[in-house]
Amino acid sequence: MKLSQIGELKLINILKRKFSKFPKDIIVGIVDDSAVIKTNKKKLLITSDMLVEGIHFDLSYTTPHQLGFKLITVNVSDIYAMGGKPTHFLINLSLKKDTEKKFFEDFFNGIQKAMIHYRVNLIGGDISSTLKNISLSATMLGYSDKVIRRNGAKIGDKIYVSGYLGDSACGLKILNTFKKPLLSDSGKLKDEYKKLIKTKFNSSSLPDVEYLIRRHLMPVADNSGVNIKKITSMIDISDGLLIDLSRLCDESKTGARIFLDRVPLSNELLRISNLLKIPAIKIALTGGEDYRLLLTSPTKINAYCIGEIIKSGKELIDKNGRKINFSAVGYQHFKK
Repeated sequence: MKLSQIGELKLINILKRKFSKFPKDIIVGIVDDSAVIKTNKKKLLITSDMLVEGIHFDLSYTTPHQLGFKLITVNVSDIYAMGGKPTHFLINLSLKKDTEKKFFEDFFNGIQKAMIHYRVNLIGGDISSTLKNISLSATMLGYSDKVIRRNGAKIGDKIYVSGYLGDSACGLKILNTFKKPLLSDSGKLKDEYKKLIKTKFNSSSLPDVEYLIRRHLMPVADNSGVNIKKITSMIDISDGLLIDLSRLCDESKTGARIFLDRVPLSNELLRISNLLKIPAIKIALTGGEDYRLLLTSPTKINAYCIGEIIKSGKELIDKNGRKINFSAVGYQHFKK
């Protein structure tokens, strides 16, 4: 059987079964956004994520600076999703022998920018050559007094998200339309491409396009900013709302009901998706890489309430009250 016939979720489940037993100092293993190890005072969080050329990024429109910033964001997001504070990280790089020195320098300039933003420190790593595609990974460490897991949602809890959804996926659609490095490392549209962008969108759309592609190329991870004591479960939205919500429900052994008219959509997404003739809500439900937080709480918190935890099943409720059952739709590695 090929991996493409299995998919990422089932592969992870195989590993969960195979490595389900841990020594007492391991509080959380491979079942959540980060592993958790008990130390003398606080709980140590450890997570790792990679970016692979041709899978996670396209160098026709992504700069090395943007890659460096994004690599740190995706790892920080996993620490935030456990209620933790990121502190230190290691970097592993596999680069081609003919890679320019400037690529290397610009990549670490992006890393440095993220270090300042998230207040984290680089403490080591490894560099290797590769014959084909570039591969980048980071291992992020952090600490938490109280760990928030995916498995704590209770029937009756409200479901919240920390910010707008779908912006990154829409930005990716724009980038794939032009296949050009539209965005500078400062996060602004490059002047030489504005005329090209106007061939697909109108002049007034330039700020919207800039915002959306920045949300894809240089996303900023959300920290909930909510009192941890009020949160029962949490996961970051990296592969799409529906698939990540399904993961949370599966771990909590519950169902979920989502009200479509409550899903937060940015004005930029609404305007550009209209020009692309793609429903904004579809992008928001299945698009990934927003790095927002999906959380549950029995009480009102400072976030967007989009639904509620139910006993079983996964339901979408449209504005007319009609129920639509949904499955774990979103990005999965290895799936065709």
